[in-house]
Amino acid sequence: MAVDTDGKWSAGGKPSALEVMQDAPVIPVIVLNDVAHAVPLARALVAGGIRMLEVTLRTPVALACIERIAKEVPEAVVGAGTVRSAADAQAAAMAGARFAVSPGYTHAIGKACHDLGLALLPGVATGSEILAAQEDGYAALKFFPAMQAGGPAMLKAWHGPFNDVKFCPTGGVTPANAGEFLALLNVECVGGSWLTPGDAVVKGDWARITQLAGEAARLPRA
Repeated sequence: MAVDTDGKWSAGGKPSALEVMQDAPVIPVIVLNDVAHAVPLARALVAGGIRMLEVTLRTPVALACIERIAKEVPEAVVGAGTVRSAADAQAAAMAGARFAVSPGYTHAIGKACHDLGLALLPGVATGSEILAAQEDGYAALKFFPAMQAGGPAMLKAWHGPFNDVKFCPTGGVTPANAGEFLALLNVECVGGSWLTPGDAVVKGDWARITQLAGEAARLPRA
């Protein structure tokens, strides 16, 4: 895990998209259905060495969960996933999100995050989408859906023409194949949901989540 020597993030500072990627080998993709789970889940992940937390905007309570984590777990850096519009970005920022992750890229989303000072990891699956994101100043990108869009082989192919771009592959990434992605020079981290299994969240098995986070934090990178 990267060491935040000046404490800027725990003090509320906003990391860049590249800093979000570089902090740990895995960014957990979190789906929460109960606000009561937000804070203990965040604390369990941080205890295992994972502090960049992507809470997806897929449930009615997602924004409330982001707000609770932002206020009550200062050592975590909470972000919003599944950002699909400028309005989503605005709502996420108001809730306390310090970065955003989108499943695709549009100029409107890119501009909104830029104007809000919100780091964005935009989703891309084609060369044209990479070019569109780069034109707007984005070079730290989410490769999504990673396995369905070509997996490690696609990232290897992109390394030549896009050797100035860093990726966070997400979608179909598991403990079994994460190492293959992390061994690539253009991959800074991966995104995965396996750190927060639904049954463990519902049962409040925070020790299990801390264990999974610890294992993820120790994964080797190129």
